[in-house]
Amino acid sequence: MVTAGLADRAVMNWIAEGVSKSAVKNSLAALSRVLDQAVRDEVIDRNRVEVSGWQRQYERYEDELDDPRSLALPDWAALTRLADALVAASSDNYQGWGDVVVFAACTATRIGEVSGCRVRDIDTDQWIWRLRRQTSPGPGGLKDKGTKGKRSRRIPIIEDIRPLVLQRIKAANQDPDARLFVGPRGGRIQTGVLHKATHWDKVVTKVGYEHLRRHGLRHTGLTWFADAGVPLHRLQQIAGHTDPRITQRYLHPDTEALQNDGNLLSIHLRAPQRSPNGPQLRIVQ
Repeated sequence: MVTAGLADRAVMNWIAEGVSKSAVKNSLAALSRVLDQAVRDEVIDRNRVEVSGWQRQYERYEDELDDPRSLALPDWAALTRLADALVAASSDNYQGWGDVVVFAACTATRIGEVSGCRVRDIDTDQWIWRLRRQTSPGPGGLKDKGTKGKRSRRIPIIEDIRPLVLQRIKAANQDPDARLFVGPRGGRIQTGVLHKATHWDKVVTKVGYEHLRRHGLRHTGLTWFADAGVPLHRLQQIAGHTDPRITQRYLHPDTEALQNDGNLLSIHLRAPQRSPNGPQLRIVQ
């Protein structure tokens, strides 16, 4: 029942979800060995799974990440409109899907990190989320593990989503060990389940943001934090980036400021008393 088309679609979904290149490579290697053994055991006549072109797909995806700001939602109205549309598109109109989307965008976090959040991780006095873990697929199903950077980080909870957080804490009966966000049956949230349950692709296309993936919610939050004037070193801490060059991609390219910098240099060079032996510029009509 395993076909080349099925494997190809799975790999494309992995890439879209942000699975690392090494994980994709290792998964394909394991699949190939399983199918080779199936051939030896005469379960199948030959190994038909040859996934090709996934490295090029990765290159395209990485090119998009060179400008992560282009993958972000523009404003709060767009975010709430998307969240409402996702809830309406789900079969049970489960409000939790919308809450997850809003919370992920406003905290600039991944869906797996939102799923791993427990009530005790939220400080409602200082309104800080101590992000300690994420939920990810593993042997035997979903499991909680440490963050991607292997260390916890502190995320501010903005005033706009505090009522949402209080509602989720109340729904968890104030249990400090309870998950803040769960699925309609009380299970752990997974990005693939969110995608299917809300008909994500159709909804984002309908509301005019067909480029938006679930990881785009993180791009949205980091872009908004950067535009709000959060300093680079603080933005890096919120994002959990180890390399500040990654964080810098979210800073707004201030073209006007660059032009002003150039004008200052021109003024400096045109002042003979400041640069007597330097170039004397003249205006060309």
